Amino acid sequence: MTKSELILRLAEQNPHLYQRDVERIVSTIFEEITAALARGDRVELRGFGAFSVKRRGPRVGRNPRTGEAVHVGEKYIPFFKTGKVLRGRLNGER
Repeated sequence: MTKSELILRLAEQNPHLYQRDVERIVSTIFEEITAALARGDRVELRGFGAFSVKRRGPRVGRNPRTGEAVHVGEKYIPFFKTGKVLRGRLNGER
């Protein structure tokens, strides 16, 4: 599902809201999650899962074409851990 498909589905389920308002709500939620992760905070959505940021330390990688050693600096990556309810629904549990 893409962001635009999510917006359309939410607009269909909430006919009392304008589509542009639903779009603004969804965008604001994503922006707030992004801002929280950028600050290093953890975002937990009960039943769905938790977003956090993990640090990958610097390392020596390899150029796949030449095999030459390449220094790769540290970086931060987003990490998502599913919640118990979501995991249960994916595995056919009620």
